[in-house]
Amino acid sequence: MSKPIFEAVDNLATGGITVMALNSLDFVIPGQWQNIVGFENTITAVTGTDDAEYIQAIGERAVALYNDKSQGYQTAMWLYDTVDAGSSALGAAAMASKVGSSIPLLGFLNNITPKAETAQTIDLGVKLVAEIVAYCQINGLPGDSVGDFLSALMDQYSGPSLMRMSALICFDGLVPLGPDFIIKAIDGLSGMSPDQLEGNKTFQGIKDVIPGGDSGGQLGFINQSMDSVRGWMSSFVEDRGLSPEAVVGNLRGFVEVADDKLDYLGAFIDMSTNYYSHTGTQTLARSLIERAAAEM
Repeated sequence: MSKPIFEAVDNLATGGITVMALNSLDFVIPGQWQNIVGFENTITAVTGTDDAEYIQAIGERAVALYNDKSQGYQTAMWLYDTVDAGSSALGAAAMASKVGSSIPLLGFLNNITPKAETAQTIDLGVKLVAEIVAYCQINGLPGDSVGDFLSALMDQYSGPSLMRMSALICFDGLVPLGPDFIIKAIDGLSGMSPDQLEGNKTFQGIKDVIPGGDSGGQLGFINQSMDSVRGWMSSFVEDRGLSPEAVVGNLRGFVEVADDKLDYLGAFIDMSTNYYSHTGTQTLARSLIERAAAEM
């Protein structure tokens, strides 16, 4: 079993590169994400109570739900953690001492190689599928319920869940693939072979839970998933006036990067952040607490 949910929430980072990167996206969804750390703090934030006995009861029920293997919460946590693990953590320890100040990217170029566009496209598609499957696990739905996910994405996603999708669009779409990332991703995936997909580390990490059977069917599901959200993503980008320049401009608050080195920035973010796991833990905690409160 994964670590206890209360421990995962208690141990979330209060600062560092991941939190700074996510805070840089406040301009995308202003005021909709706060870095709430601590299980009791999360219960208070979700329920609005500071009654110690009620907090204890909610916490115990939430933990019991998470520990129940007939539910999908542990699988969702595993998905969030695994897609982050697919990105290299190389250089993170060296950069840890820089937390709280701007980090000059140029000093790390010897350890960073920009991903090929094919690899970045697969990562984007696989992370999206991980989000769909995790949503289905949390809500007790079949893993291929793309329509249900899309409805939730349009009407229900908020807080850490919406921040995670914002980061996916900005850090895994706009920065590495450019303003036409949606078209590039769909075209790239539609022209891809199952062998290319099999060679991707992020895919290998979670392929056992991706619908489709074999790698050919799973590639088809990834294509279907990307095509299903293209309208939502396009509107999200257009409505907010998002561009690679806008994202990088806000990231420059903590990363010093020259204009001719922007192709390294996506790799830098992959290496140095765990935004999927961080916001995924917050999403799970919120979902568990809401359900526990409803059952009380």
